Amino acid sequence: MGKSNLEWWPNRLNLAILDQNAHDAGPYEEDFDYGAAFESLDLDEVKADIEDALTTSRDWWPADYGHYGPLMIRMAWHSAGTYRTTDGRGGAAGGTQRFAPLDSWPDNANLDKARRLLWPVKRKYGRKLSWADLIVLAGNVAMESMGFDTFGFAGGREDEFEPDEAVDWGPEKEMETWDRFDEADLLSDPLGATVMGLIYVNPEGPEGEPDPEWSADRIRQSFSRMAMDDRETAALIAGGHTFGKVHGAAEPEEHVGSEPAAAPIEDMGLGWEGEYGSGMGDDTITSGIEGPWNSTPTMWDTSYLDNLLDHEWEPHQGPGGSWQWRPKDADAVDAAPEAHGDGEQTPMMLTTDVALKRDPDFRAVVEEFQSNPMEFLDAFAKAWYKLIHRDMGPPERFLGPEVPDETMIWQDPLPDRDFQPVDEDAAEQLKSEILDSELTRQQLVRTAWASASTYRDSDKRGGANGARVRLEPQRSWAVNEPAELETVLETYESIQTEFNESRSDGTRVALADLIVLGGNAAIEEAAADAGHDVTVPFEPGRVDAEAERTDEESFEALKPEADGFRNYLGEDLDRKPEEQL
Repeated sequence: MGKSNLEWWPNRLNLAILDQNAHDAGPYEEDFDYGAAFESLDLDEVKADIEDALTTSRDWWPADYGHYGPLMIRMAWHSAGTYRTTDGRGGAAGGTQRFAPLDSWPDNANLDKARRLLWPVKRKYGRKLSWADLIVLAGNVAMESMGFDTFGFAGGREDEFEPDEAVDWGPEKEMETWDRFDEADLLSDPLGATVMGLIYVNPEGPEGEPDPEWSADRIRQSFSRMAMDDRETAALIAGGHTFGKVHGAAEPEEHVGSEPAAAPIEDMGLGWEGEYGSGMGDDTITSGIEGPWNSTPTMWDTSYLDNLLDHEWEPHQGPGGSWQWRPKDADAVDAAPEAHGDGEQTPMMLTTDVALKRDPDFRAVVEEFQSNPMEFLDAFAKAWYKLIHRDMGPPERFLGPEVPDETMIWQDPLPDRDFQPVDEDAAEQLKSEILDSELTRQQLVRTAWASASTYRDSDKRGGANGARVRLEPQRSWAVNEPAELETVLETYESIQTEFNESRSDGTRVALADLIVLGGNAAIEEAAADAGHDVTVPFEPGRVDAEAERTDEESFEALKPEADGFRNYLGEDLDRKPEEQL
């Protein structure tokens, strides 16, 4: 595991000692229903209040171009962008960007101001609108306010009220270092970011080198860990960089104060105090890279793609001392207005932008987007929707009037149940038939465990519903003993077919329910043989997933590395067995 928050910031006031025996860090009563509270909101009113906050510039942190939209997009993106498929951790759920270490990562510099700007909205709606939902919704409202049609928004993210210390953010002992690659330059599991303290990759290029080809490889590795393919990755980068600018008026090391976790208590949770000029406006320092991508930084259009593809770019070190790219034909590029003054700025590109042009696969995608603006809009809308909702689990958990009707394959969709599930008598009949089969108790329990144990609470994926244990890739996993599993499934399918064909009242049993029933029956019978009367509770109503609506590659991430119940330990693991357990 990586360093704890206290190790990162040893002088940070540790308030945990005041609340060592708390059952729940949250301030709400146990019966508080956040979902019901959220659905009682007038979402149009909430969005209007957010838009008002985005277009009302504050003297203490004036808005670039008079609009906080690009800042809010970055905040929402960086909240959701910590998600990684390998263990389902990270993401926007919980609103943990409010806490260390995330609130003090270098890549989240000045997002403390973004959250502070939203405080009036949060104060108005209170616990009906979680920070987790507000942060993401602000990103959507920002895009809509600047002329982009988003694909949708779902609420339902409950806030957490303390950091998740269980997340492994990496082995490094210093921020912006990268001791996470093997000899083949492959990113270690379960990490998604390529650098400690960054969301994805170094915008200057790997290890600070302005190498677009190498950067493309790092981009592909990082975004794939966050469930994005090349098309989605290119859409996200191009779409996100259509808005706003980066900030590097001077060198960060010399002119920026401590991050929030290390800042003095009188700063009231804010950090990164600017010490260059006014410390804000055109003197702002965030990444150390300076400039906008296009001439219309608060408007949705294809000018980012036009600038990237229609001009040649060369690396140089900007005023912040960081590597960035300038057009060789600067006079031919439409200038952008200064964010706060009356002058103009020549657009720039990051090494990660130029990577989209140099890598042949990425280039094919962005050229298609340039030629087909509506394809670009649709691709970015869906990729953005995926980014900000990927960690929420199945669509049944999505709340609010803006949830799209369309269900995506990355949501692990299940068919609607079009039958009556079994009642208690039918369940008992099925348990008897299962126990009368040639299957052993061990086989029944192992199969039920294999089906259910893929569930992970981090991103609500996996589990018994859907019976995906019968589909690839799960039916071929070594931990599931494929040969034995094949035999068990054949028996279950026979029992299922016979039962369903015998019923004329619309009652059916899904294989997903049957597998659970089999495990229950085996446990009850074993307990009875030992002299104990045990009834394992059973809730029917599961359905069986369809192979064509199951993303095999995505489900590989749910494969157990170790399973103490089945005495299974995978190969080439970097943790001790007890830690895996």
